[in-house]
Amino acid sequence: MVTRSGGPTPARIDREWPFQVALPDDLCVDRNFALIKKFCDEQGLPHMTRQVQAIWPGGEYENWRLHCFADTTTAQAFLVHFGGVMFDPKRDRESGKALGVWRRTDSYERILDLGPLSVPEILRH
Repeated sequence: MVTRSGGPTPARIDREWPFQVALPDDLCVDRNFALIKKFCDEQGLPHMTRQVQAIWPGGEYENWRLHCFADTTTAQAFLVHFGGVMFDPKRDRESGKALGVWRRTDSYERILDLGPLSVPEILRH
Protein backbone atom coordinates (compact mmCIF):
# COMPACT_ATOMS: atom_id res chain seq x y z
CA MET A 1 0.00 0.00 0.00
CA VAL A 2 1.17 3.55 -0.74
CA THR A 3 0.22 6.99 0.50
CA ARG A 4 -1.22 9.77 -1.64
CA SER A 5 2.30 11.09 -2.17
CA GLY A 6 3.22 7.77 -3.79
CA GLY A 7 5.47 6.59 -0.97
CA PRO A 8 4.97 3.58 1.27
CA THR A 9 2.61 3.89 4.22
CA PRO A 10 4.05 4.35 7.72
CA ALA A 11 2.94 0.81 8.64
CA ARG A 12 4.77 -0.61 5.62
CA ILE A 13 7.95 1.32 6.48
CA ASP A 14 7.83 -0.05 10.04
CA ARG A 15 7.31 -3.57 8.71
CA GLU A 16 9.89 -3.57 5.88
CA TRP A 17 12.49 -1.14 7.30
CA PRO A 18 12.30 -1.94 11.03
CA PHE A 19 15.85 -0.91 11.99
CA GLN A 20 15.43 2.80 12.66
CA VAL A 21 17.83 5.51 13.80
CA ALA A 22 16.24 8.65 15.23
CA LEU A 23 17.80 12.10 14.86
CA PRO A 24 16.28 15.43 15.93
CA ASP A 25 14.60 16.88 12.85
CA ASP A 26 16.59 20.13 13.15
CA LEU A 27 19.74 18.09 12.48
CA CYS A 28 18.37 16.71 9.18
CA VAL A 29 17.93 19.95 7.24
CA ASP A 30 20.02 22.32 5.15
CA ARG A 31 23.58 21.09 4.52
CA ASN A 32 23.02 18.19 6.93
CA PHE A 33 20.38 16.76 4.57
CA ALA A 34 23.02 16.75 1.82
CA LEU A 35 25.60 15.12 4.14
CA ILE A 36 23.19 12.35 5.11
CA LYS A 37 22.15 11.73 1.49
CA LYS A 38 25.75 11.71 0.26
CA PHE A 39 26.85 9.28 2.99
CA CYS A 40 23.96 6.89 2.32
CA ASP A 41 24.50 7.01 -1.44
CA GLU A 42 28.27 6.49 -1.19
CA GLN A 43 27.91 3.65 1.32
CA GLY A 44 25.07 2.02 -0.60
CA LEU A 45 22.67 2.30 2.35
CA PRO A 46 19.13 2.22 0.95
CA HIS A 47 16.68 3.63 3.46
CA MET A 48 13.39 5.38 4.01
CA THR A 49 12.65 8.31 6.30
CA ARG A 50 9.63 9.26 8.33
CA GLN A 51 8.75 11.48 11.26
CA VAL A 52 7.86 10.86 14.86
CA GLN A 53 7.03 13.32 17.62
CA ALA A 54 8.96 12.71 20.81
CA ILE A 55 7.23 13.74 24.06
CA TRP A 56 9.08 13.87 27.39
CA PRO A 57 7.59 13.53 30.90
CA GLY A 58 7.97 17.27 31.56
CA GLY A 59 5.77 18.10 28.57
CA GLU A 60 8.56 19.06 26.17
CA TYR A 61 8.15 17.77 22.64
CA GLU A 62 10.24 17.74 19.49
CA ASN A 63 10.00 16.31 15.99
CA TRP A 64 12.51 13.60 15.17
CA ARG A 65 13.33 12.05 11.81
CA LEU A 66 13.60 8.28 11.60
CA HIS A 67 16.12 6.89 9.13
CA CYS A 68 14.75 3.40 8.47
CA PHE A 69 16.78 0.45 7.18
CA ALA A 70 15.91 -3.09 6.15
CA ASP A 71 18.74 -4.69 8.14
CA THR A 72 20.70 -4.05 11.28
CA THR A 73 24.09 -3.80 9.54
CA THR A 74 23.14 -0.74 7.49
CA ALA A 75 21.40 0.87 10.48
CA GLN A 76 24.54 0.35 12.58
CA ALA A 77 26.75 1.91 9.86
CA PHE A 78 24.49 4.98 9.87
CA LEU A 79 24.41 5.11 13.68
CA VAL A 80 28.21 4.87 13.99
CA HIS A 81 28.72 7.70 11.49
CA PHE A 82 26.02 10.14 12.59
CA GLY A 83 25.04 9.12 16.12
CA GLY A 84 21.41 9.23 17.16
CA VAL A 85 19.12 6.86 19.02
CA MET A 86 18.00 3.41 17.91
CA PHE A 87 14.22 3.49 17.64
CA ASP A 88 12.14 0.31 17.80
CA PRO A 89 8.76 0.95 16.14
CA LYS A 90 7.08 -1.83 18.14
CA ARG A 91 8.49 -0.78 21.51
CA ASP A 92 8.91 2.99 21.25
CA ARG A 93 5.69 4.04 19.57
CA GLU A 94 2.44 3.91 21.57
CA SER A 95 1.50 0.22 21.51
CA GLY A 96 3.29 -0.08 18.16
CA LYS A 97 0.78 2.23 16.41
CA ALA A 98 2.28 3.37 13.10
CA LEU A 99 1.11 6.95 13.75
CA GLY A 100 1.74 6.98 17.51
CA VAL A 101 4.09 9.32 19.33
CA TRP A 102 7.39 8.43 20.98
CA ARG A 103 6.91 8.70 24.74
CA ARG A 104 10.40 9.33 26.05
CA THR A 105 11.23 8.39 29.64
CA ASP A 106 14.55 10.22 29.88
CA SER A 107 14.96 13.93 30.55
CA TYR A 108 14.77 16.41 27.67
CA GLU A 109 17.95 17.97 26.38
CA ARG A 110 18.10 19.83 23.07
CA ILE A 111 20.76 18.40 20.79
CA LEU A 112 22.53 21.03 18.69
CA ASP A 113 25.52 18.99 17.49
CA LEU A 114 25.83 15.27 16.87
CA GLY A 115 28.70 13.62 15.02
CA PRO A 116 29.27 15.60 11.80
CA LEU A 117 25.83 17.23 12.03
CA SER A 118 25.07 20.65 13.48
CA VAL A 119 21.77 22.51 13.79
CA PRO A 120 21.84 25.50 11.40
CA GLU A 121 22.34 28.84 13.15
CA ILE A 122 18.87 30.12 12.18
CA LEU A 123 17.22 27.20 14.05
CA ARG A 124 19.32 27.50 17.22
CA HIS A 125 17.20 30.14 18.94
